[in-house]
Amino acid sequence: MSQSTLEGLHARSVPTAEFGHDALIVCDNVVRIYQTGRIEVQALQGLDLLVDEGEMVAVVGASGSGKSTLLAILSGIDVATAGRVRVGSWDLMTMTGSQRVAYRRSMVGFVWHQAARNLVPFLTGAQNVALPMNLAGMSRRRRRRRVADLLELTGVGHCAGRRPREMSGGEQQRVAVAVGLANAPRVLLADEPTGELDTATSQQVFDALRRANRELGATVVVVTHDPAVSSQVMRTVAIRDGRTSSEVLRRAAPGGEVDGVIAEEYAVMDRAGRVQVPREYREALQLSRRVRLALEAEHVTISPDRPAGHE
Repeated sequence: MSQSTLEGLHARSVPTAEFGHDALIVCDNVVRIYQTGRIEVQALQGLDLLVDEGEMVAVVGASGSGKSTLLAILSGIDVATAGRVRVGSWDLMTMTGSQRVAYRRSMVGFVWHQAARNLVPFLTGAQNVALPMNLAGMSRRRRRRRVADLLELTGVGHCAGRRPREMSGGEQQRVAVAVGLANAPRVLLADEPTGELDTATSQQVFDALRRANRELGATVVVVTHDPAVSSQVMRTVAIRDGRTSSEVLRRAAPGGEVDGVIAEEYAVMDRAGRVQVPREYREALQLSRRVRLALEAEHVTISPDRPAGHE
């Protein structure tokens, strides 16, 4: 094959616009492989995800689905094996060590699942929130004002002088949200932030995350195994076997319906045309390795591969 032919094929294979060029967070065909001795674990298997600036998104999935791996990559703690990961202008696949420190200090905030990992135990709530600002070189006067504002925003102004052992679990997590917001990050990442809390206390934490999203404009990505979190956000992305499989979009109901919100679930199709068909659908129709596809006027049908005349 001639060089000109190869160049022509390459030109036709490149999309006219970069995938997710307008999105704040872009994960394009992301793969993460862990090596444990002779065993390879593929945590992410070509995951695609776009998050627009100002969104509040929940990423849900069972244990081992890859959701925490995704968050570790977006936070700069881990690095993908292959694919493309961009947050704002930061290319997370090519960052140097010093760039990674700057990224984590200025672009993203993080809230851990375990309350004890979020706060320094011998510092007060106000001192914990001020710590990232101090590391970033913020002036004392500005630190003092911002600490008070963030603690009030998250509903724990009364915890300013308390140490973590003097706070409830919910108070600790709300102070942790304030810590994550300390340096005004564009993205706040939260890994199972309500996993150790009861329903009422979890609601308080989500209220704090929602205020960060609405009042500060932070883009919020929450990872959880709890599907009920869907009701807390306008968009939920489900991960299965290391890939995005479905999304639930919530929007205001027209005409003022009782609950005020309509939720619709969509399957996610990647750029190669792959769709994960839910297991209950596959089992109900006995869909296996091969299926029949038929293009209809406004939709595509999927049916079992049964021999002609077989019912």
